[in-house]
Amino acid sequence: MKTLDVIVPSFNEEKNISDFFKEISKELKPVDLDWRIIFVNDGSKDNTLSIIKKLAAIHEEVFYISFSKNFGKESALYAGLKKSTADYVIIMDADFQDPPFLIPKMLDCMRNSNYDVISCRRTNRKGEPAIRSFFARLFYKIINRVTDVSLVDGARDFRLMTRPVVDAVLELTEYNRFSKGIFEWVGFDTYWIEYENVERTEGESSWSFWSLFKYSIEGIISFTTAPLNVATVLGLIISVISFIAILFIVLRTLLFGDPVEGWPSTISIILFVSGIQLFTIGILGQYISRIYLETKKRPLYLIKETNIDD
Repeated sequence: MKTLDVIVPSFNEEKNISDFFKEISKELKPVDLDWRIIFVNDGSKDNTLSIIKKLAAIHEEVFYISFSKNFGKESALYAGLKKSTADYVIIMDADFQDPPFLIPKMLDCMRNSNYDVISCRRTNRKGEPAIRSFFARLFYKIINRVTDVSLVDGARDFRLMTRPVVDAVLELTEYNRFSKGIFEWVGFDTYWIEYENVERTEGESSWSFWSLFKYSIEGIISFTTAPLNVATVLGLIISVISFIAILFIVLRTLLFGDPVEGWPSTISIILFVSGIQLFTIGILGQYISRIYLETKKRPLYLIKETNIDD
């Protein structure tokens, strides 16, 4: 019998864990696979870990990994994939935004096709703030234009993967991780299942607008050097404009005199060029900071406790 691991990154999900386990167990029981659920407790501050431990004490198919502190969802995903040994692996969240009822359909698609990955995407963003939805769509347009990976708008981390795909993802050991891009970068044939957006049942999302913004910057920088090209082009354009402006000022002074006038415009130009310089330095800083973090070779996570026997 083939095996299935369901990896569930969890951060402050005490209100959802029990109901999530009941629901996913109901969907997995009829499945002809030897399955288990691996919860990755990402340094939760509530009772998430204690609830998971209670489930593990009762149900032999429940396993857990608990971090020493909050390392972020990307690290939780990597840790779960690293500990998994199954033939098939599903990644999903515990907040019910990744509907468990789709799992049988995902498994059927996998078994009845030659696809390596079965992924899920939302067809709408019902329930999300309008401003957040706008910037999310804008992000997908930008990253698909400037990178060599093609991200599907509305794509979730909720996906079913074969063992070769998981092994390929684990080959990418970079510290600064953007899983959506990594999943696309490794390739393999992917089939998309569409569904309408489902809101969280309990609790609040740990993803604020600012954290999503930083995550989007991480995604762009991780898969393209286009921002560096933008900085170069801006510098060239400003240089050309400045040279033309200097010629104009020199000719005007020679022909008409009056070299004193124009201080307000001069100050405005200086401030404008200074702003461009700071902007381009900031782009360089983003890349340099990631080089700095990569060279430290720090682990992606530290495990405090687990019931998975290596």
